[in-house]
Amino acid sequence: MPRHAPRICGCGHRIASGERCPCERRRKAEADARRPSARARGYDSQWDKARAAFLAHHPSCARCGTAATVVDHVTPHKGDKRLFWSRENWQPLCKPCHDGAKQSEERRARLHLAREF
Repeated sequence: MPRHAPRICGCGHRIASGERCPCERRRKAEADARRPSARARGYDSQWDKARAAFLAHHPSCARCGTAATVVDHVTPHKGDKRLFWSRENWQPLCKPCHDGAKQSEERRARLHLAREF
């Protein structure tokens, strides 16, 4: 049984709770196809070494205290190499904290900025 009531997508389709509309899946696939690879965005062997060294010195998640596995950029670098390599902008996170709460916060911030303009 769904936890929430169905919603109406912007295209007019009725979508069950927790599901994505076909138009949303198509838009995501198109956006993913346009996005450069991780290596092209700077996550190369040099990053792998710096990440491993940072996690060796900061083994605990900054949010929940469990073992950290991800080096997160506190402020999204958006291709800015200076910000990308600034260790003051790095924080250790576990994968659930990075993929869940942190990504939700960034998404909300982007939506809030989009509404201001």
